[in-house]
Amino acid sequence: MAQSMNDEHILEIDNIGKTFRRRDDTDLVALDDINLKVKKGAFISIVGASGSGKSTLLRIIDGLLEPNGGTVKVNGKTVTKPGKDRAMVFQNDSLLPWKTVIQNVAYGLTLAGVKWRDAAKTAQGFIDLAGLSGFENQFPHQLSGGMRQRVNVARGMAVDPDILLLDEPFAALDSQTREIMQTELLRIWQQTGKTVLLITHQIDEAVFLSDEVVVFSARPGTVRERIPVPLARPRNLDIKRSIEFVGLVDQIWKLIEEEVKAAAKT
Repeated sequence: MAQSMNDEHILEIDNIGKTFRRRDDTDLVALDDINLKVKKGAFISIVGASGSGKSTLLRIIDGLLEPNGGTVKVNGKTVTKPGKDRAMVFQNDSLLPWKTVIQNVAYGLTLAGVKWRDAAKTAQGFIDLAGLSGFENQFPHQLSGGMRQRVNVARGMAVDPDILLLDEPFAALDSQTREIMQTELLRIWQQTGKTVLLITHQIDEAVFLSDEVVVFSARPGTVRERIPVPLARPRNLDIKRSIEFVGLVDQIWKLIEEEVKAAAKT
């Protein structure tokens, strides 16, 4: 199914700020005046130096953290807590080791009170979509790292969120598996039409996956620049060798190069 987009802003982030209190009673300003609007069906990535508040913003969007100022709206409603319209996929797969693949994928549905037969049917659909057919009754320890992350993504999708929030979901994978997972994520996104917001440190990953890359400044995190990705879809890994792709990666790297080097020294 071709990905379609419209002019509706499913996510509106207005003047978000977040300050943490350190143990020595000093303040750490993580985010300052974040403004961002995301259209329904878009795939957006956020990149920036370590410590620039990217994951903090994702947790605020999910309702896990409360901002010090500003508002987040999903479908026009202000976010005050986690909700079924958002699902978060973390860097670590966080699967329940005593549950099988299908039980893990169905877990969010059963928590919401869905009967097991219906939850399992829905879960099976996303297991098939994630390329995990035949592994329904396997336990997490029997799966590779890439397969566990497929389960993780399938679990997030199974609850039918409007927005899927991905916090470095492939960081723990080797480079070859990571590239395969990128193509799998694109395939799932194109078939479901979900809105995706991805945090990543890999600029080439952001460019390959996204409609737009949002570049954060170093702490306190602010939106430094928004870079559209005009590469045609559908995309395969060959596009990473194109002049246009390399040029976009280089453009984004130049925006954050000094900040990344400074962060690496701290």
